[in-house]
Amino acid sequence: MPEPDPAPRVAVLVHNDAANDSRVLKESASLRAAGMDVRIIAVERRLKGHAAGITQLPGGIALERVPEFALERIAPQLTRLTRRGGDASAAEPTSASADAPSSSAPARPRGLAARARQVGTAVAGDLGRRAYRTIELGTYWWRSARAARDFAPDVVHANDTNTLVPAFAVQLLARREGRRVQIVFDSHELWRHRNVGERRLLAPLLEALIEHVAVPRADAVITVSPSIADWLQRTYDLRSRPLLVRNVPAAGPLPENTAGVLRQRAGLAEDDLVIAYGGRLTTARGIEETIAALPHLPARVHFVLLGYGEADYERSILASARTAGVADRVHLVGAVAPAEVSAALADGDVAVVHVQPVCLSYRFALPNKLFESIRAGLPIAAADLPDMRAVVEELGVGEVFEGSDPAELAAALQRILAAPEAYRQRAREAAPDLTWEAEATGLLEAYRLVLAGEDA
Repeated sequence: MPEPDPAPRVAVLVHNDAANDSRVLKESASLRAAGMDVRIIAVERRLKGHAAGITQLPGGIALERVPEFALERIAPQLTRLTRRGGDASAAEPTSASADAPSSSAPARPRGLAARARQVGTAVAGDLGRRAYRTIELGTYWWRSARAARDFAPDVVHANDTNTLVPAFAVQLLARREGRRVQIVFDSHELWRHRNVGERRLLAPLLEALIEHVAVPRADAVITVSPSIADWLQRTYDLRSRPLLVRNVPAAGPLPENTAGVLRQRAGLAEDDLVIAYGGRLTTARGIEETIAALPHLPARVHFVLLGYGEADYERSILASARTAGVADRVHLVGAVAPAEVSAALADGDVAVVHVQPVCLSYRFALPNKLFESIRAGLPIAAADLPDMRAVVEELGVGEVFEGSDPAELAAALQRILAAPEAYRQRAREAAPDLTWEAEATGLLEAYRLVLAGEDA
């Protein structure tokens, strides 16, 4: 009997630790279930407890985390200049405290010389952080390319632009060895127009160059929203529109209200009303705007945030709540595993999906929290962004509010809370069709074509 053909080998590159990247984990599981040998090649994050090495995930997926660049191993004294909030200027007193020296500390120099040193330290810290990020990314490129080459894949699945360089490096090395490696580019967001939050000079030029060279040469391009698909096709003159694979939850029984954890974790009463937020806690996601809307709503309406974020930002959320006079109505309740988000949200009364269009990537967003909230059976209060509006209005699962005035958001929330049942019913009717398994059908067909050497 002839030996069966070996399973196609897929190296999935991602520049994070892959622990909570639901899209990467679901795609990898779908490819593995279709008979492919899948290895996720991520990067270690020791401070989060994710060390370098190879582990086995459920379903037979290998997860290899390559060692991260760690400055403290080389020059510990420099790490304080590269960590956010850890530069030397943070240790300097404010101008108010400098004018009032205490008996327990020596007086500090005043005037232009002290200010110049403070500015110089801040500039050095900023340059240090930028250099650190550049070296860290370059280290990941080198180590992930080497790990993928050792795996000898048939396909490299490049998640976002920051993995395209190692993906094409693997393809080039394989070509020199007489092997063919195909590239699938998965654009989780509009990378060149994402929310970076700082001035960048050279990086945008490099990212544009990488995309202009690499994206048209990929064997398949997939992405998360119709608007990003249109932008990619138009910008890079692609022969066909990128495949739309939305980041929706996996199939399964719809969660009951009793499965939710929001009220228990926040310590709320049965007659309290819950505005639910699920996802990463970070800027431009409507968190501050929802807090600002709370004073316009009855006192029994609470804002419960399920997710994780940087400690500094979580403190800023609580500070915003205190400033708005609603500290007792804003609750940070931690995170759950990606597969458990919909169930955890199920005891909410309404979900806010309020992405601020501070960049083009956010304007074109179609976030997984929208679909997770629909699966939880929650009415949706959504920001007026084109792809989100299309989903909410087509399914009839909530209201879209326009403008940025907190009173407008509060009015939309009030309307939903006054008559939520029709929205809840439509969400529960839509949820069985909004499954990852349905979305993955297109992904698997694209892989079939790529492995056959055809245009996806």
